[in-house]
Amino acid sequence: VEFLYCDLASMKSIRQFVQQFRAKNCPLHVLVNNAGVMLVPERKTEDGFEEHFGVNYLGHFLLTNLLLDTLKQSGTHSHNARIVTVSSATHYVGKLHLNDLQSRCSYSPHGAYAQSKLALVLFTYRLQHLLTANGSHVTANVVDPGVVNTELYKHVFWIVKVAIWMTAWLFFKTPEEGASTTIYAAVSPEMEGAGGCYLYNEERTKSADVAYDEELQRRLWTESCKMVGISDESSRVP
Repeated sequence: VEFLYCDLASMKSIRQFVQQFRAKNCPLHVLVNNAGVMLVPERKTEDGFEEHFGVNYLGHFLLTNLLLDTLKQSGTHSHNARIVTVSSATHYVGKLHLNDLQSRCSYSPHGAYAQSKLALVLFTYRLQHLLTANGSHVTANVVDPGVVNTELYKHVFWIVKVAIWMTAWLFFKTPEEGASTTIYAAVSPEMEGAGGCYLYNEERTKSADVAYDEELQRRLWTESCKMVGISDESSRVP
């Protein structure tokens, strides 16, 4: 195991990480997008992005796009490279505000978190469409890990923390249990060659209806490219 530092709240750090990784000339068979913040107070990343949207979504969007060439080179017909992105059931209640992705008009930590998780599902479906159109041996899937007992809940109200402490053993998954569907998506032979899936408890299931809106997927992708400063090569793909 080798550690390379990467701060998903910093576009500069992401680019530096990718540069360091590429310098090693290593193949990349699995990329798991799993960093996240939840219900943080209104604040911005160093690039000026609302923190939920910047860390949970845009950081992963940029990282994945900068590593796509390596992933494509690493995948083969019999062993596709795999991109696994961790979303949440919260995406079902999320609304994507294309005219206010930074939640400047009306900030709600719950709304901002849900929007970032919906964006990850839309991103995954659009990414798989582009990978298929290009004939790439890479698959992209999105995972709902369930409700997992981790430090992700440190920003909730104290009374909720007490409730979590009292009931976690009954209702929450352990981190090991929460990781099972991500691991399944990353290494299971059953998922070989399968992309564009929403997975929960190691099974393919249906995501929110709005996530299948291809026009919304395209518009979010185009806007995301502008925000992180990369070219939108998807514009040539229907």
